[in-house]
Amino acid sequence: MKKLTQFSVNYPVTVLMVVLGVILLGFISFKKLGVDLFPDLNSPRIFVEVKSGERPPEEMEKQFVEGIEALAMRQSGVTQVNSVSKVGSAQVTVEYGWDKDMDEAYLDLQKALNTLTQNAEIDELKITQHDPNTSPVMIIGVTHTEITDMNEIRKVAENYIRNELVRLEGVAEVELAGQEESEIIIETDLYRLESQNLSLDEISTRVQSYNRNVSGGRISELGTQYIVKGVSLLRDREDFENLIVGYKATRVQTANSTNIERAPIYLKDVATVRYGNKDPYNIVHVNGQRCVGLAIYKETKFNTVKAVDEIKESLVDIGKALPGYKLTQVTNQGKFISDAVGEVQDTALIGMVLAVIILFVFLRKIGTTLIVSVAIPISVIATFNLMYFNDLTINIMTLGGLALGAGMLVDNAIVVMENIFRNHENGSSVRDAAINGTAEVGGAITASTLTTIVVFLPIVYIHGASGELFKDQAWTVAFSLISSLFVAIFLIPMMYHRLYKNKKTVATHKSVQIGGYGRFLEKVLAAKWLVVLVAALMVAGSVLLIPFIGTEFMPKTQTREITIELKLPEGTELSRTEGMVKNIEGVLTDYLGENLDIIYSRSGPSSGTIEDASSVFEGENTAEIMVALKEKSSISTESVISSVNQLTSIFLASKLLSSRNKHRLIQFSEPVKRLWLLKCVERNSTKLSRL
Repeated sequence: MKKLTQFSVNYPVTVLMVVLGVILLGFISFKKLGVDLFPDLNSPRIFVEVKSGERPPEEMEKQFVEGIEALAMRQSGVTQVNSVSKVGSAQVTVEYGWDKDMDEAYLDLQKALNTLTQNAEIDELKITQHDPNTSPVMIIGVTHTEITDMNEIRKVAENYIRNELVRLEGVAEVELAGQEESEIIIETDLYRLESQNLSLDEISTRVQSYNRNVSGGRISELGTQYIVKGVSLLRDREDFENLIVGYKATRVQTANSTNIERAPIYLKDVATVRYGNKDPYNIVHVNGQRCVGLAIYKETKFNTVKAVDEIKESLVDIGKALPGYKLTQVTNQGKFISDAVGEVQDTALIGMVLAVIILFVFLRKIGTTLIVSVAIPISVIATFNLMYFNDLTINIMTLGGLALGAGMLVDNAIVVMENIFRNHENGSSVRDAAINGTAEVGGAITASTLTTIVVFLPIVYIHGASGELFKDQAWTVAFSLISSLFVAIFLIPMMYHRLYKNKKTVATHKSVQIGGYGRFLEKVLAAKWLVVLVAALMVAGSVLLIPFIGTEFMPKTQTREITIELKLPEGTELSRTEGMVKNIEGVLTDYLGENLDIIYSRSGPSSGTIEDASSVFEGENTAEIMVALKEKSSISTESVISSVNQLTSIFLASKLLSSRNKHRLIQFSEPVKRLWLLKCVERNSTKLSRL
């Protein structure tokens, strides 16, 4: 230890260059670190979704689910397989151990189920690796001041807006919701079909046979090969109308005789062909107006705040290029994350400043306080290097670890500084005091740092959600303490030698003294057993209070966003669900008034990526309403949630007989085999609620 200290004192320029290099790399690493709300949570679940027409649940289970479950159970590391079957679709959830490599598990399961993709009875087979961090960083509602056709808005949103956003760095996918697609509608006339001796099956067969793209092989001529391809695709309404669906016998009168010839029967003779929109998969409204929703997803481990900033800049340019179109930002995960992370950063900085102030109060020396204070930012910046090379991100857990270690960072520096100062006061030269003072306590601070690291480091080996969540915090605390140890051994003695080398003696300052503590201690020592009894009673009282302390996975936070989930009885049509959503939107709009910022609703199942295990239960009878309050709202989210029951009971009184409020979850239920479920959930964290 003494040789290390001698090196730092004898070669101050070398130590300074190393420190500056660490600081430079720290700033570079800090800019490259991803910013997210929580650490990268690797939930060991894979979803397999199967769709096959309108088959009943029993048939879905027997034909597809049982085979998928059998193949999934043979995979290595699988702990549990469960499934949910409904009309036309089924979802199989495969759970693995927390130590399983999920990328490898995903590829293995995809390979095992590859044979099912050849099954003609399966319309769609989708395998999704569940990621709790997979939630849209921004949701946008696209509307037009004059155009109300969702197909026209879809064309702009899909062909222009989506393509512009996907090109941005960090944007992985953009999914549409509430869109409608145009189609050709053929309305046949039964009487005209019968008059021409045609049936619907014949019409359908004719349309399918003409609307084909067939390969005809090759033709060789004069040493050149030609590819023959038969193209008979129907492109517009006129092509359908002029499609020959049959022939009829007609008499053709000539000068000498009467001939019977076959005349073609066109589709327009027996049916009406027109354009129309398909029935939408779901319906989306923003502020009561029908719209097309865009859910924007970011790449894994990419800086969320940076991705959102680039999206916002691109939306400004897109808005200028599309006059008449309005792009409404419904949710912005980047703002919530930046506010949460910024609050933790401010708290950590305040803690560091207070630590420096307390140091000055007790040391009463500006020079020594400055030396010790330098240890805090250098240790934090050095920690960023270790975080970057360990693939950590800046989130509330890692920043919490830095804030937790901020007070510990100065411990080693204070011990070294005090011992150097004591040796200097006892008559040693500045050089000897710096070397000997650091060497004397070097072993002690090393042991103290390692014992603290040993307390936090085992958290890394914890499995499950808690381990995934607190692992980054444990690494950050360990890295910051290691950095502070190196700063105390190398930087503190060098700085003390450079600052006090021209001073022969040190000016003594009267330190802070607490005079009453000694007298109080004498009285306490005189009543030893009383002190022991009081301490035992306090411990016993603390143990008795444990059952009265609430427990929850994450603390309650204050946000301005509320999500209302509505579930109507099975079999409810999408149009009726939309009508119910409009009623709730009207009530909320009248109740909130000027406090309402945005209200966004989606009637029907969600589009695209499976977000959680409950997605399989979504259908035309489900809906979701997102309510965002203004920043200066006079109504709190708790009061809004508590008022939903009373407000909705105005038009649901005949359907609702009981209600309950538990864990910010309001449920309305109707007995007699019919269930109405209306849930209001405060949006603390989209990721943790899906873990």
